[in-house]
Amino acid sequence: MAVNLVNVENVSKVYGTRALLDGVSLGVSEGDRIGVVGRNGDGKTTLIRMLAKLEEADTGRVTHSGGLRTGVLTQHDSLDPAATVRHEVIGDMADHEWAGNAKVRDVLTGLFGGLDLPGFPKGLDTVIGPLSGGERRRIALAKLLIEDQDLIVLDEPTNHLDVEGISWLARHLQNRRSALVCVTHDRWFLDQVCTRMWDVQRGAVYEYEGGYSDYVFARAERERIAATEETKRQNLVRKELAWLRRGAPARTSKPRFRVEAANELIADVPPPRDTSELMKFASSRLGKTVFDLEDVTVQAGPKVLLKHITWQLGPGDRVGLVGVNGAGKTSLLRAMADAARSEGEAQPAAGRVAVGRTVKLAYLSQEVAELDPEWRVLEAVQAVRERVDLGKGREMTAGQLCETFGFTKEKQWTPVGDLSGGERRRLQLLRLLMDEPNVLFLDEPTNDLDIETLTQLEDLLDGWPGSMIVISHDRFFVERTTDRVFALLGDATLRMLPRGIDEYLERRARMEETVAASAAAAQPRPAATERSAADQRAAKKELQRIERQLDKVSEKEATLHARIAENATDFAKVAELDAELRGLADERDELELRWLELAEDA
Repeated sequence: MAVNLVNVENVSKVYGTRALLDGVSLGVSEGDRIGVVGRNGDGKTTLIRMLAKLEEADTGRVTHSGGLRTGVLTQHDSLDPAATVRHEVIGDMADHEWAGNAKVRDVLTGLFGGLDLPGFPKGLDTVIGPLSGGERRRIALAKLLIEDQDLIVLDEPTNHLDVEGISWLARHLQNRRSALVCVTHDRWFLDQVCTRMWDVQRGAVYEYEGGYSDYVFARAERERIAATEETKRQNLVRKELAWLRRGAPARTSKPRFRVEAANELIADVPPPRDTSELMKFASSRLGKTVFDLEDVTVQAGPKVLLKHITWQLGPGDRVGLVGVNGAGKTSLLRAMADAARSEGEAQPAAGRVAVGRTVKLAYLSQEVAELDPEWRVLEAVQAVRERVDLGKGREMTAGQLCETFGFTKEKQWTPVGDLSGGERRRLQLLRLLMDEPNVLFLDEPTNDLDIETLTQLEDLLDGWPGSMIVISHDRFFVERTTDRVFALLGDATLRMLPRGIDEYLERRARMEETVAASAAAAQPRPAATERSAADQRAAKKELQRIERQLDKVSEKEATLHARIAENATDFAKVAELDAELRGLADERDELELRWLELAEDA
């Protein structure tokens, strides 16, 4: 039985007249990996802040086990703006000390792309003050992950990370021994990392075993049992379950939900999209030409991002665009949007963008458009139009579309100036769709949206007849809403990836290996003849000594594993032996690094 780390007993929290949490009791034990989901504003962040004792409960109590080491990533960092990255992340460790630490090297490489922090003006010696919010957040995350904790609490850790960074973070957390509680809307990340889910709804917290896929199944099953009529059973949760089972069966490495029950539950659910029907309808709305790029070069100032791109976005095409930060994803969309707005007059640095005559473009950029703060939510939507045609005879009023996007009847009369960042993002997207575009450019549309709103948006886009390009670090959203993936790999080209984001990560890993090998080959190496025979003999002797030490470490590790198995019911003893085991792992890392350094000299 795992040791209990945190107890939450009958906790309540009220803001104004609203009870965010009402009599909630939960626990976190050793080895738990808990994902927290729920609508924005329902109390996810409040719950984990109280769990970490950063915020007091109105009633009830939160208790930590003695000596609990807790690391917390909040949405607002507490970094010293006058300090350097080195001071905040590395602390007082000497260069040889942190460079010889495998964990430090892994964290710096995973979050920043290299030990020298490429992209930061002075590497580790960069002052934090002038950095962007995204850069500061990565620094705060690196600082947390380098330290040792019994419990890690993360609030939206994937924000400001690209696809590669999110993939690295998932692997890193899988390999850590710390317990984890994580709030995130990244469903792929939840499936990779979490083994339990907490669903925060209207003051209560519902617990589910397994990752996100299991949670979707359990929730759909619960609603099926509770339903009294067929129309109640056919809901968005079942549709998303159908996507999880049919669209991406390999999404989880170890599917934990009952496959037979899941297949029975979705037996009568149609595929998420009728692709051929949508393509036919899109062609009738758009004609043959949407966007044709001929030998296009895209620049940002003097920097050339893309060269000689010839590409076509056809009627009904649904394209996901992924790539390294700074490769030109947003610049490519802007170049295409400029051509559309100017009816072909504004063109990129070289080449030509041809735009279809019937194209009506809606572009959701990363910046939230400013609206009159005095407007009510419903007024802001009705200012675009009163009703929207969704195709195939489907029509919605402004109020109905507001409700689909999480704006209840009461919320529709809230002034725009009182909305949160996520709510403004939702409103911006809603206004774009209300204008009945036939081409959508979505640049990071998932920012600040909760999972429930994301599933509603995905359902809306399933029946939307038009062409679409999506840029997003949320791979679940990209895979769910698009049919093809193209990548900008940082080499000024655009490539189609038949196997999607998995292929992108593989290509990027190969590119990193090639760059590292080239850098190593370019390093000046002293000729073997320049080393004295005495130096080589000394290096070989040292190598043999390290190999003997590594053998001893392996023997000690085997002994400790055996003792842990023997004392499985004595938790204090297991914790003591586990601490010894971690010490041996650190010793092994240092010995292996020294062995690699000596091998070349020998």
